[in-house]
Amino acid sequence: MKLSSTALLALAISSVTATAYAETQSQAFTPVTVKEKSAQSEATGFLEGQSLTGTTRNWYANEQFQRGAKLNYRKDGETRQTDRRINWLQGTILKYNSGFTEGTVGFSTEVALYNAIALDRDRKDLASNNGGAPTTRPGAGNNRTLTREGGDAVGQWSKLGLANVKARVSNTTLTAGRQNFSSPMVDVIGNRALPSSFEGVSLHSEELENLAFDIGTFDRNSPRTEQSQRKFRSEYGDTSAESDHVNTAGITYQPFASLTTSLWGTQAEDLWNQYYFGASHVLGDSSVLSLTTGLNYYKTVDEGKKLLGDIDNDTYSLSFGLTHQAHSLTFSYQEVNGNEYFDYLHETNGIYLANSLLSDFNGPNEKSFQVAYGINMAEYGVPGLKFNIYSARGWGIDGTHYNGNGGVAGKGYDGVQAMDGEKHQEYGIGAAYAVQSGPLKATTVRATYTTHRASENQADGSLNEFRLVTTIPFKIL
Repeated sequence: MKLSSTALLALAISSVTATAYAETQSQAFTPVTVKEKSAQSEATGFLEGQSLTGTTRNWYANEQFQRGAKLNYRKDGETRQTDRRINWLQGTILKYNSGFTEGTVGFSTEVALYNAIALDRDRKDLASNNGGAPTTRPGAGNNRTLTREGGDAVGQWSKLGLANVKARVSNTTLTAGRQNFSSPMVDVIGNRALPSSFEGVSLHSEELENLAFDIGTFDRNSPRTEQSQRKFRSEYGDTSAESDHVNTAGITYQPFASLTTSLWGTQAEDLWNQYYFGASHVLGDSSVLSLTTGLNYYKTVDEGKKLLGDIDNDTYSLSFGLTHQAHSLTFSYQEVNGNEYFDYLHETNGIYLANSLLSDFNGPNEKSFQVAYGINMAEYGVPGLKFNIYSARGWGIDGTHYNGNGGVAGKGYDGVQAMDGEKHQEYGIGAAYAVQSGPLKATTVRATYTTHRASENQADGSLNEFRLVTTIPFKIL
């Protein structure tokens, strides 16, 4: 495992911060002990603990491509072009959870029905393929509205989003079936009308105070905008390269009340082995001034049949956030050390990097810096209302040394060789409001406007995007 001098400095800074806090706030240290309370001992019964809940989300996104980039769509048997794409959907989740049965070993089940309705079905609005915008990403297109061949929207569709059984002993739970899972490499992604989910088996254990263990194996994912299940593939590599199994394991350790660390390893069979270390530390009192330090580091190397070619990638981000009452100011630096993208599994949120925004800022050898400001209006008498603004820049994207596709045309990350000194910048502003009381309590409304501008061969292109997302939770039982 090789680290750049900058990455080593980042690790050192994080360590010094944690040590300084431990010396001045040593009473916050929590020893690793066996938990006295057992979650299973508090089980109330299969029916007694059941619930029927759900959410409905109105999801709207309007993109306009800039600098001559066009999307294609079919009309009257002809291919036409447009510079705008609009997706508008209503996604609803109805979820049933049973309680755990009583006894030494408790059993429960979780079932969720997902339904999506396309509110905008115009072919022009749903233009799906990138017809002229500079991109090296295979299959870059519409992954927001489910469409039939030819471009027509599927007006309404449903699927089983979750369907699993659980067995629990003490504070350890085994889950088998289609499920949610959260880790730095396999994580549910919920930035569409409906979230993804995963098919497999996982084990979560919290038998010890401030130390948790997770392990999981998955063979399929249920995509956000598809009815079927798929094998795992990468987000940025060749789309024909698929993994039959993804195996992951990790530990989360909180040695101090202010410091949380995690260490994970994941094998995407025949694609890569990926390792992760993360740490988050808080120092001070936000009513006066607090400092939050965050470190995320990924090491990725090729594995098995090497379907994506040779991979040797070190990527990290380091962030410092200052908070004073309602105001927060965050500075984030991110660096990719590798001649290919820093990549993660498609249909997951497996990228815990500070500068993963509309763009992931993860090009070959890319460096990026972000400044973000947020304000919580609860301090000014409007609880639930928040605003944020940010600016991020990426530079030094260089794929000219990439030679990792094993000589197989179309495999791996072929195409990044055109990236030579590419750069891009992104600006965003957002507002969010959460209803505090009444029948619509916990309903959230979020609006964002993002501008992204890129040099000729940077993969994300130049566009403006507006999103408006309203999520309403409800409870039936």
